[in-house]
Amino acid sequence: MARSYFWTLLFLILHQVDAAYWKEWEMFYLPGGVQGFLVFNLAAIAVVLTGYRHVLLGSRQAPRYAAVCAALGVGTFAIHAGFALAGLAQFHLPLSIAIIVLCLGSGLWLTIACIQSSRQ
Repeated sequence: MARSYFWTLLFLILHQVDAAYWKEWEMFYLPGGVQGFLVFNLAAIAVVLTGYRHVLLGSRQAPRYAAVCAALGVGTFAIHAGFALAGLAQFHLPLSIAIIVLCLGSGLWLTIACIQSSRQ
């Protein structure tokens, strides 16, 4: 689970770096503009980094954090696929698309790891 969590975490953080370029806060009508975006990322990145620590240490909370991280990876793809279908022009550069697809792939990989972990 640690490997799939790491890759999902990495692609989510990379996506947020890309999201700053595309001014994602405007797409979500986030109050506070870039300041609200930064506050959101402070909280979100703190949660996924804390979760990674729990996964590495094998704590009882690790599966919950892993499920949240997996959902963020899959959800990132779903949300941005919806934006693309709605005709928004952001995130259409090749690496932006690749990062979003990698969020989906690693999120699904982490989901499978979570299911396998719960069966043990």
